[in-house]
Amino acid sequence: MKKLISVSAAFAGLALSMTVIAPASAQAPDEATMKLGQRVFLMCRSCHSTEKDGRHKVGPNLNGVFGAKAGSKADFKYSDAVAKSGITWSEETINEWLTKPKDFLPGNKMAFAGVPKEPDRKALIAYLKYQTK
Repeated sequence: MKKLISVSAAFAGLALSMTVIAPASAQAPDEATMKLGQRVFLMCRSCHSTEKDGRHKVGPNLNGVFGAKAGSKADFKYSDAVAKSGITWSEETINEWLTKPKDFLPGNKMAFAGVPKEPDRKALIAYLKYQTK
């Protein structure tokens, strides 16, 4: 009986730990991260929109960007560098892009120096993931 109890307790503990621990990507960003991301996005909104079926501006609408191929919005004129890049936008590639777009993908038309601070980029990415679903 003693072994049965300890095995049951072990499985219960495992089930509990699996329930409580979730990957960071599955958790919603906290309010402070979202507010910072929204504030950082102010630099982007003059050229980009995030709404579903939102219009393109100087840059493309960003709705659905995560998991999309770079240069894939049919009704936007991308630079050859972006259109032929083969990049799939993920948190990692967007982070690299936002660090310094001209270095990440030479020849792109984006006239933006980048977001130099890592916490700002992470917050912006979290905000964009939420806003562009």
